[in-house]
Amino acid sequence: MSLPVLSTFTLSRLDLRNRVALSPMTRISAAPDGRATEEMARYYARFAAGGFGLIITESVYTDDTYSMGALNQSGLTNDTHVASWKIVTNAVHKHGGKVIAQLAHAGALSQGNAHTDGTVAPSAYTPAGERSPLYGKGGAYPKAKALSVPDIKGIVGSFASAAERAKQAGFDGVEIHSANGFLPDQFLTDYTNRRTDEYGGSLENRLRFLLELIGAARAAVGPDFVIGVRISQAKVNNFEYKWPGGEADAKTIFGGIAKAGADYIHTYEYNSLAPAFDESGPTLAELAKTYGGVPVIVNGGLTTAEDARKALTKGGDLIALAKIALSNHEWPKKIERGEPVTPFTGEVLVPTPVIKESELLSRDEM
Repeated sequence: MSLPVLSTFTLSRLDLRNRVALSPMTRISAAPDGRATEEMARYYARFAAGGFGLIITESVYTDDTYSMGALNQSGLTNDTHVASWKIVTNAVHKHGGKVIAQLAHAGALSQGNAHTDGTVAPSAYTPAGERSPLYGKGGAYPKAKALSVPDIKGIVGSFASAAERAKQAGFDGVEIHSANGFLPDQFLTDYTNRRTDEYGGSLENRLRFLLELIGAARAAVGPDFVIGVRISQAKVNNFEYKWPGGEADAKTIFGGIAKAGADYIHTYEYNSLAPAFDESGPTLAELAKTYGGVPVIVNGGLTTAEDARKALTKGGDLIALAKIALSNHEWPKKIERGEPVTPFTGEVLVPTPVIKESELLSRDEM
């Protein structure tokens, strides 16, 4: 019996061999200067070799000032970064996968930054909680300084430049990270955005920054390069947050994202099969499909083939797997063979065969 999750799908202009994507996960395995490494190429190539149709990378910083969210995060801010990422994109393509770069700015929630000790946000505030020592110094978040309008325009330009570099590096598209409390989400959230100008106040104003990011990226890469948006309600330091306007907010947000030129919406919820609001009603993915009208990637708590089936009946066109993928690099092939998936216990299994040095492009071929 054929499984819908293993059927082919065309994501805008990308022909995918199935509907299984690798979720972006923090890796901190780049060089200190942000270059992608051969270790990273092997990591992503393993999933492509294991049958994943789409690979979405870890978050990639977009400027050399405040965007970095963790030490040893990868970047796309210069030609050296572009050259290093070519090893990764070619390795994924060699194994039949497509690969999208996730462009990010951590804003006030930066865990570590090699370029500066400070952080920025829509408004000056001190985030709740503490930073993880895995990604930087740890300890309390510093108070972020408010961005000026010229600062905002500069960040919009840096996302456009990073998108253009991603295209040069051989990526099949980019995804703008507007989930988990990152900078676009800080603009969207009322308690982190107390601005009184065109970027604050009403939901439409608070959404403006994200829509400008989408528009600038589209202008930089042209109509045939895929642009997606990852979005969530929860933040890394506020798991319980819900959009205060409920479905009305979802209508404005998802409709705006699609109208701005996004090719897909990637929703994340801790339990993506649960109602987005209250105890009943549609999931966040279903709301994205209803009000966005573009393909939807569903991410959050999915593990089994049955989870995938449910997700594809609740607004999803594709599913994205995170932790379970770390213990099942061949998840699509296992599902096709009817094999059980290996539970994730915190240990990352090394698949066989391991991607060998000879299977990656040499540095001379970057």
